[in-house]
Amino acid sequence: MRSWTAPFRFSLAVGMLGMLMLPLVQTAPSQNTTNFPVLGEIHRHAPELDAILPADARIEVIASGFDWSEGPVWVNDDGGYLLFSDIPRNSIYKWKEAEGISLWMKPSGYTGVADYGREPGSNGLALDARGRLTLCEHGDRRISRLETNGGKRTLVDHYQGKRLNSPNDLVYHADGSLYFTDPIYNIPVFSLYGVG
Repeated sequence: MRSWTAPFRFSLAVGMLGMLMLPLVQTAPSQNTTNFPVLGEIHRHAPELDAILPADARIEVIASGFDWSEGPVWVNDDGGYLLFSDIPRNSIYKWKEAEGISLWMKPSGYTGVADYGREPGSNGLALDARGRLTLCEHGDRRISRLETNGGKRTLVDHYQGKRLNSPNDLVYHADGSLYFTDPIYNIPVFSLYGVG
């Protein structure tokens, strides 16, 4: 009989690997874009990890210098690239092999004019089944999706008659349902009372 803890440990191991990599992400313009510094080591606590992570995998610093990066998502278009949020900078950056870092979207999570505080930008990012980018927007307090025509659509910004707090992370289920977290993270007072 298989233990229920094995899938949890596998998910935890993959999640922790992601967390180790996220604070390290951004690059200086002169950084080599194909030969990255290596740090730390990978501990395998579940054999399921071997199915998705090669035995010779290493933790590489692909970029550095960000304020606070989160929400990475791999996009298979155009040879493949990584998108991720830098929340304090209200920006989404793109990393591509042999090209390095470029600013992909600004503003990414707050479009207002008043100072929103420490966490205005997008956080979690995900692709839907059609490959459209879905964003957790802290400052605008909504979940939005970039449309194929270039526009942005609000998917949800209220629940039971109340504004969302600070949408943080999200995931699509195989049936297309969208699940997301909505904690209260540093919402400015003006925004709580409907001013922002």
